[in-house]
Amino acid sequence: MPALCIGLTGGIGSGKSTVARLFADLGAGIVDADIIAHELTRTHGAAVPLIAARFGDDYLNAEGALNREKMRTLIFSDPIAKQELEGLIHPLIFTEVRRQLVACASQPYTLLVAPLLFEQPIFQQLVRRTLVVDCPESLQIQRTMLRSQLSEAEVQAIIAQQMPRAEKIRLADDLIDNTTGMEQLENAVKYRHQVYVTLAQKNKH
Repeated sequence: MPALCIGLTGGIGSGKSTVARLFADLGAGIVDADIIAHELTRTHGAAVPLIAARFGDDYLNAEGALNREKMRTLIFSDPIAKQELEGLIHPLIFTEVRRQLVACASQPYTLLVAPLLFEQPIFQQLVRRTLVVDCPESLQIQRTMLRSQLSEAEVQAIIAQQMPRAEKIRLADDLIDNTTGMEQLENAVKYRHQVYVTLAQKNKH
């Protein structure tokens, strides 16, 4: 396992992927639970047979991958279905996360990017500190609509299902504000990178 694992989280559209890329450019290891989830639910993904067995083939698309739009509609209207889907997928994600963390052991430190970091205690077992990327909800909506072609109402529905910003900030050890632009964001990441390198070196001794 890495000498230091930092849990990186934030709401949809807050900039988690951009921040993770900036840390990776500085030499950090990156393990992204969202990417793992997409791999598990694509065509021939390990979670696909489990999803089909529980929810039916109607929840797969023509390529045999998860039909994300149809599943999103279901889990927004049915909390039990949401819990059941998470019960199928999260153990698979956790197993792959641990495998990738072991593979990052040679990096100075590793970021575990996990949108549900605070909601899923199983992830918190793996991290030493938590880092939240934050921006106003209006920016979250704007950025998500631009990248995903979701409507404003759809993005607001996703935000409403996530842990409130204020609660994430309260739980975080560290915070990066992603409001004012790339230059400020790059400087904030460089600062945190130096802090984490120093912490990782201390953990080795």
